[in-house]
Amino acid sequence: MRLRVENYPGTAVERAMKVEEVLLRATAGKIMWWQAAEMIGISDRQLRRWRKRYEDGGYDGLLDRRRGVPSHKRVPKAQAEQVLELYREQYFDLNVRHFHEKLREEHQIGLSYTWVKQALQGAGPGEAEVQARDRPQGTSRAHLVNEVANVREDAVTQFHAPKTGTEWGVQVLFKTLEDVSG
Repeated sequence: MRLRVENYPGTAVERAMKVEEVLLRATAGKIMWWQAAEMIGISDRQLRRWRKRYEDGGYDGLLDRRRGVPSHKRVPKAQAEQVLELYREQYFDLNVRHFHEKLREEHQIGLSYTWVKQALQGAGPGEAEVQARDRPQGTSRAHLVNEVANVREDAVTQFHAPKTGTEWGVQVLFKTLEDVSG
């Protein structure tokens, strides 16, 4: 089996090159095998496995063989599109939790809550993004919470403060006249 180096990120290729270099130095007797394991950051036993893989497969044996193989947990594209279409056309007004419940109960789609949430967030504006979009420009949720607290504090202070309006002035005037005349 010939692996393609292009399928691997640069860091994986660099690591394989480093491991190959250390293995060649240990094979040539320039360093001890335990030193080689220390240089790579693996155990002696793991180094023996890597050496066997290198002997059997050469440089390709040092690359991660899981790369390029699709996950067995991957959701089929048709099912992912069905979930997104259901949300856009039928359940757009539900939050993620309730939408996930509808998928399970009414459509027998047994995807995890986390997958559904990430799919909806990746597909476009989710619940949080819509709420943020509906706020006035330049305001955050924390800012609005502080603003509500300030309004409440102002209302309490105003309710308990001495009244100085004209309706109170007339009552105070009559009370003062009663006290003076009486």
